[in-house]
Amino acid sequence: MAGYHELRKAELHLHLEGSVTPDTMEELAPEAAVEEIRRQFAFCTFDAFLKCFTWVVKHLRGPDDYGLVAQRLLESLELQNVSYAEITLSAGVVLWKGDDFGSIYEAVRQVASRSPVEVYWNLDAIRQFGVEHTMQVARLAAERVNDGVISFGIGGDEARGPAEWFTDVYRFAREKGLRLTAHAGETTGPESIWGALRLGAERIGHGIRAIDDPALMRHLRDSNIPLEICISSNVATGAVRSLAEHPVRKLYEAGVPIVLNTDDPGMFGTTLEGEYELAAREFGFSEEELRGIAENGFRYAFRGGPQPSVTLQS
Repeated sequence: MAGYHELRKAELHLHLEGSVTPDTMEELAPEAAVEEIRRQFAFCTFDAFLKCFTWVVKHLRGPDDYGLVAQRLLESLELQNVSYAEITLSAGVVLWKGDDFGSIYEAVRQVASRSPVEVYWNLDAIRQFGVEHTMQVARLAAERVNDGVISFGIGGDEARGPAEWFTDVYRFAREKGLRLTAHAGETTGPESIWGALRLGAERIGHGIRAIDDPALMRHLRDSNIPLEICISSNVATGAVRSLAEHPVRKLYEAGVPIVLNTDDPGMFGTTLEGEYELAAREFGFSEEELRGIAENGFRYAFRGGPQPSVTLQS
């Protein structure tokens, strides 16, 4: 299965802003020296990655820039035989910058409408900015629930924005018809994942620290709750110390549903095809297993699926 191109694939954990490559950055920020761009992209810790992400988004100066980034991303997805994508737009960052979210969303929505890739949007809040900020993003998502936005989630620093802060926000989002996601168990332990599940999260972004809690792995398996696995991302940010230590194979063998994703492909220098190749080469996934994982991308997509019966706990 050379290149894994023929697999029909879906991306469920993919940040628009994180798709910016150094080459695109040169185009977006011609005033920045090439050496500075390369230095920003040369991170090896999670904090340094967040600084790079912040640096990039500060150079996205309005709808035209966001539209260009969306265009480049969708062209790349099409070339990889990705037919469906739920793309995270960091609405929380847009608010933090003081930009007009409506015009930016309209720009990327228009670009997506011209692509053969079926696109829905996940609006993401910055958890460490607190409840009021997160509710602002949830309201933006709710206003667009029939206009391309399919889900709401939280990202950022798990340790400085614990899940229990956001019970009311998630309840509001679900009542407005949004599907629910959350980054959890990426840089902190399994309790962060339990917290996201108590919020009602239907999928877990990353979730690799579930490997430290057998009861949690059984719960994810038995409740059919998938992890959005991003191998290259976890290595690049230091969420795992080395590729050999990544728990993707152990999670899979424990029966935890997984989907392969790129997270921030421009920043991590990867593609979805590359993630499949990595899974085969480094973790021994067979062609049959990877076909099943590719099917999971559509099985666990939020498009068209009914909301599960989830009791949000206070």
